[in-house]
Amino acid sequence: MERRTIGAAALSVGAVGLGCMPMSWAYSTSRQHGGDSLRAVHRALDLGATLLDTADMYGPFTNELLLGRVLRQRRGDAFVSTKVGLLVGDQHIVANGRPGYVRRACDASLRRLQTDVIDLYQLHRADPEIPVEETWGAMAELVRAGKVRALGFCAVGARSARRPGARLYDATVRQLERVQQVFPVSAVEAELSVWSPQAREALLPWCAARGVGFLAAMPLGNGFLTGTLTPGEGFEADDLRARHPRFTAEMMAANQPIVAGLRRVARRPAQVALAWVLAQGGQVVPVPGAKRERWVAENAGAADLRLTEADLAEIAELPAAQGSWD
Repeated sequence: MERRTIGAAALSVGAVGLGCMPMSWAYSTSRQHGGDSLRAVHRALDLGATLLDTADMYGPFTNELLLGRVLRQRRGDAFVSTKVGLLVGDQHIVANGRPGYVRRACDASLRRLQTDVIDLYQLHRADPEIPVEETWGAMAELVRAGKVRALGFCAVGARSARRPGARLYDATVRQLERVQQVFPVSAVEAELSVWSPQAREALLPWCAARGVGFLAAMPLGNGFLTGTLTPGEGFEADDLRARHPRFTAEMMAANQPIVAGLRRVARRPAQVALAWVLAQGGQVVPVPGAKRERWVAENAGAADLRLTEADLAEIAELPAAQGSWD
C-alpha cells in the first residue's frame, strides 16, 4: 500500500488506516465479535493499513485491550493512535484534561495496548475547565519521557454552538494555534467525507500550511456511503445511528442519490468515497471503521483507486446531504 507521512516528525503510515471503534463501542453490540475483530486487525496489517485508531473511552477500555492482543505479536507492523480526555459514565460523557489524569491515563493505555510507546497520542476533547495549554503540556511531557512519539488533536465542529457567521471549525483552529505554541501538533483528526466535507474549508488548509497530518474520521459517513444500508431497516437500540437525524428512513431514502452517484464512478461506492478523501491532499489519511476482514480488504483497496479530474468533477456535482448532522 502507498505510504503517507504525518507531521513534522515524518511518521510513515499506510494511506488507509483502520478505525477500531466499531469493534467495541457505539455500533450494534450483537454484531461485535472478538474473534472477527482480531482477524480484521491482522488483515489490515497484512494489507499495509498500519494506522490503528482507538481511544481509551471505546468500550470503555475494551478496544485498547483487544488491540493489545494483536500488538503483543505484531507491534513492529502497526502504527498505534489512541486518545485521552474523555470519561464515560452512566449515560454521560465528560471531558477531563487535568495533567495528573493525562499522565495516569497514558500509563493505563500503555498497559492495555501491551506496548512501551504510543505512536500518536491524541487529545479527544479539550476540557472547558482546564486551559488547553496545561493539558497539552502534560501530553508533551509524555513525549519527552519516551512514552509517546507524537501528539494529535481531535477537532470538534460544534455546529449548534458556534457564533453566527463563524465557520464550522473556527474554534478548533483557535485551540490548535494555542497548543502549537506549547508543542508541535503532528496530526488533526476530524470528520471528512463526501457527504460531510466541511473540514476542507478551514482545517485542511491549516494542516497543509504547517505540514500537519490529517486523519479523516467517518470517511464512509457512518456506513451510509458503503451503499449497504437499507432505508427503513432500522438499527439496534445501542447503535448511535438509531438516534441520528440523518439515519431516519426518510433521510436515508432522500440521500440515496449520493450513493448512486458514487456507484456511477466505480462499482464499489465505499472505495470511491475513500479515494475522494485520499484525493484531498497528500497528508490526508482516511480511517474508516470496520470489524470484518471483508470490509477491511475492500477499504484498503481504495488506495489503488485513482480518481480522474472528471471523476472528481462528477462527485462535486452530487447533491448535498439532506438532514441535520447534529
